[in-house]
Amino acid sequence: MNWLTNFVKPKLSSLVKRRDVPEKLWSNCVSCGNMIHHKDLNENLRVCINCDYHFRMTAEDRIKLFFKNNEYSEIEINKISDDPLNFSDKKKYKDRLKEYRKKTNREDAFILLQGKIEDEELVIGLMNFEFMGGSMGRAVGGAIVKGAQISVEKKLPFIVVTSSGGARMQEGIISLMQMPRTIAAVDMLNENKIPYIVILTEPTTGGVTASFAMLGDITIAEKGATIGFAGKRVIQDTIREELPIDFQKAEYLKEHGMVDIVTHRKDLRETLHKVLKHIS
Repeated sequence: MNWLTNFVKPKLSSLVKRRDVPEKLWSNCVSCGNMIHHKDLNENLRVCINCDYHFRMTAEDRIKLFFKNNEYSEIEINKISDDPLNFSDKKKYKDRLKEYRKKTNREDAFILLQGKIEDEELVIGLMNFEFMGGSMGRAVGGAIVKGAQISVEKKLPFIVVTSSGGARMQEGIISLMQMPRTIAAVDMLNENKIPYIVILTEPTTGGVTASFAMLGDITIAEKGATIGFAGKRVIQDTIREELPIDFQKAEYLKEHGMVDIVTHRKDLRETLHKVLKHIS
């Protein structure tokens, strides 16, 4: 028994031992259930090659999508004091911020740029879902206001790409105050006749939807994006009625007049350029 245990078994194990396989090589499509190799998924702009389902895309990848020749410069977001409410749940808010800053190499959930798409100059802000679910707190609200101010000053269209779970609960009422604050920024754009274009991506929900995200002069949505305030199940439980399968999806909102254009991700850059060309 000792001979089998100490020699034969380890020898067999070493012969049949699998080579180390890198983790996370595949993604499972939540729409069709097929497995997709990450290389194929990334080459296809994170769109399922089988059913066309649009996976979430990072803000960094969207920057590459819009600015193919790196024709942009980043605008620094104003730094603010962390954790005004001294908030803590399972972890201190200050510690969460440190964690996400290290993970994303970003100060907060909003990236502000000035650049060119083809021949059209613009100011663009992108919500970063990788940073605390793209939640809106003081830093995000301040960045949107700053982007609007620069657009007015330079007379450039302001584009915002949304991807957010809503208001940041760790900032409480201060987070909710960003809703009227960002609405006032949009009003400033309107008063100065500066075009404001919103691009809604998966997901756009909560206080973001209830404020600046639905106030665009032109509203573009990515195919299949979830857009709403409260969750579908919450609404169903409240009204005690079954909702349509495509409820809160981009296509449903377009049918009901809340979105102007629904576009495939591969056509998004060209669609935005056409809109900018038309309004310039």
